[in-house]
Amino acid sequence: MDELKDIYRRKIRPLETTYNFEGFHSAPLSDSDIEAKPMVLLLGQYSTGKTTFIKHLTECEYPGSHIGVEPTTDRFVAVMNGVESRVIPGNAAAVTADLPFRGLNKFGQAFLTRFQVSQCASPMLENMTLIDTPGILAGNKQRIERGYDFTKTIEWFAERADLILLFFDSYKLDISDEFKSSIYALKGQEEKVRVILNKSDMVNQQQLMRVYGALMWSLGKVIQTPEVMRVYLGSFWINRPPNAFEDCRALLDAEQSDLIKDLRDLPRNAAIRKINEIVKRARHAKVHAYVIGHLKREMPAVFGKTTRQQELIRDLDKEFQKVQQIYSVPEGDFPNVDKFRQSLRAYKFENFSKIKEPILSVVEEALSVDLPKLMRRFPQGNPLLEQAQRNPFLMADHHNPTDLTEGGEIPPGYWHFASVDKARSTPIFRSLNPIDGKINGSTAKPYLLSTGFSMDLLAKIWTLADWDANGYLDENEFAVAMHLVRAVENGGEGVLPDVLPRSMIPYPH
Repeated sequence: MDELKDIYRRKIRPLETTYNFEGFHSAPLSDSDIEAKPMVLLLGQYSTGKTTFIKHLTECEYPGSHIGVEPTTDRFVAVMNGVESRVIPGNAAAVTADLPFRGLNKFGQAFLTRFQVSQCASPMLENMTLIDTPGILAGNKQRIERGYDFTKTIEWFAERADLILLFFDSYKLDISDEFKSSIYALKGQEEKVRVILNKSDMVNQQQLMRVYGALMWSLGKVIQTPEVMRVYLGSFWINRPPNAFEDCRALLDAEQSDLIKDLRDLPRNAAIRKINEIVKRARHAKVHAYVIGHLKREMPAVFGKTTRQQELIRDLDKEFQKVQQIYSVPEGDFPNVDKFRQSLRAYKFENFSKIKEPILSVVEEALSVDLPKLMRRFPQGNPLLEQAQRNPFLMADHHNPTDLTEGGEIPPGYWHFASVDKARSTPIFRSLNPIDGKINGSTAKPYLLSTGFSMDLLAKIWTLADWDANGYLDENEFAVAMHLVRAVENGGEGVLPDVLPRSMIPYPH
């Protein structure tokens, strides 16, 4: 990340400031923006289950949350990990250097009073930030004045989000005008967007098939992409209602597992996505510089400046075509012509900077040399292991034993992830040099053998800790493995359960 920050600071940011990229697009990135954990943006109409979904994931109630059938979330809330539960008001969050929200200052007091950071202790939040948004209003309610530009705010968060989740439920498939404008604000971010059809167990199997078809039809009218958008069928309840249908439970559980897996994979690819966003931003900044420099060149030296500026604004689409031909810029790299035209009216073209080749050549060097070189230095990920490789302590002629001898007593509270001593296990885990946040059996084996346990016992501990059975341990799984080791040391082999209790898994699985 330090190298990425250095490349942006030295080679890309000067281009943005020279040609006032901030005035037309977004403010320069700070170090905290680049270092930020993956961000997940939740969007949807009121009472579609966004806040409940966050509570389901984090297994805690973040400060200031409220759940109800009426529009309850009346502000933007960044749900982040913290040692203790607390709220950081919007104004304070926007000036805190180590939080990635300084860019929100441009929306002013009207927005910042409706924004807060809520911190709570949750393993799921250790690697990501969840952005809860106000329920988007439907019908006549969207006429209520929010006091700030809701769509522009959504656009700001969407640019920085790693994943965008659009929430619908089986009884709320309509797309109001405000929701439609929010979806339009996601243009250019389509690869990040996923759809959740929540509360899918409130209809039976036949009705669910019809609801799914109706949702795809509604989305097709709003989202103009040739690809079919990924839709997850889900049912995220704190307490499942008694009238829920069970005929699709296996399907909903499988869909929920896929969604949780996508969320868990976000931290693994976070650095690569940061580079991708910097590349995208640099390309936009370069095209922006070409356009600004071209408009400056088209201005007369002395007389008729006002008239010529009006002509250039009026015929901006033609000027875009000229820039495309002169600099061989792909058409898809140009900004929206109507939005750009509106922004131009606030400036005098005579004050724009001319094309400065040295600055542009430095950006080109970053795009063609520095950033690709940085990409090549990232590990290529962990390979998929064969079944025989997934537990380093199982021999070909051995099976995982279940007839362990009885030992001492372990208190019930021990079998909960909250009792796991991660402060003790994390330094050990990091000393094993994990790749993409995981270690395989051959890496962990020497350390675990140092416990003096038998191969059969270590095989059982590995099987319990590797709850997704992929042959790797992440930081939480390794912490659980060490927790099990201490259980055996204190109570004997017989204290180990045959199946890992669900309370030992720090997030839904």
